[in-house]
Amino acid sequence: MAQGSAAFSAQAERMKTGKGFIAALDQSGGSTPKALKLYGVDEDSYSGEEAMYAEIHAMRSRIILAPDFTSEKVLGAILFERTMRAEVNGKPTAALLWEDRGIVPFLKIDKGLEDQADGVQMMKPMPTLAALLADAAGFGIFGTKERSVIHEANAAGIAAVVAQQFEVARTVIAAGLVPIIEPEVNIHSATKGAAEALLRDEILKHLDTLDAGQDVMLKLTIPDEDNIYDVLADHPRVVRVVALSGGYTTDDACQRLARNGKMIASFSRALTEGLSKQQSDPAFNAALGGNIDKIYQASV
Repeated sequence: MAQGSAAFSAQAERMKTGKGFIAALDQSGGSTPKALKLYGVDEDSYSGEEAMYAEIHAMRSRIILAPDFTSEKVLGAILFERTMRAEVNGKPTAALLWEDRGIVPFLKIDKGLEDQADGVQMMKPMPTLAALLADAAGFGIFGTKERSVIHEANAAGIAAVVAQQFEVARTVIAAGLVPIIEPEVNIHSATKGAAEALLRDEILKHLDTLDAGQDVMLKLTIPDEDNIYDVLADHPRVVRVVALSGGYTTDDACQRLARNGKMIASFSRALTEGLSKQQSDPAFNAALGGNIDKIYQASV
């Protein structure tokens, strides 16, 4: 899908003005066993990587096909690369999301994190990024998501993280996609509030270097100081500011988010809280529907 196409324009408008939240269905290799365990699938119940990925794809498919997982409350969904290349109900995942559910598809593109230095974890190199972005466009992906982590209010570390994020963002924009820049602040950081103030100022500096049409989204930890990121949400180059749950429980994350009027949710663990493979479809759909409704209410 190309920028300027009718579908891209419709998705861009939906992301800018739509009511709802972005579902994060992008657990990767390292976090998949943990996500499956929470879903009631222990490591001894599957053998090898392929079986593990089959289990997580079945879980994601069950979520995507649930009756409440529609554009009424879900604006977008972030996919893992394997999910993008796989099918749900015999249709490529991104196509099913947009054409059948009205949900805008995104792709997680980072390859994980470097070891901690200067109080942060930078993204690992992405040598195959150009090819991946070309494939993503071919699958009808609207945007990408790339994550780094901030552990301390270290000015040099935070500056390095944001510079790297915007460097990748420019590559994504050049490929015709919209990047979600995600410099997560660790919710357990002793200097979380100070780190968030530094992060806001650093992001603002880089936003001012973007030209018209070079639009980005931001995915940020729900801040200690309510509405500290409003200035970012109001920036002309920012399509939307979304919040990550970062390990907060669903209820806690929703309460915190509701106090930040210009952020919407992009939750992963909070979305799947209380779901298990063993549930009947009615029980599963009811639990997921309850989570979707809570997250939607906090986002609007």
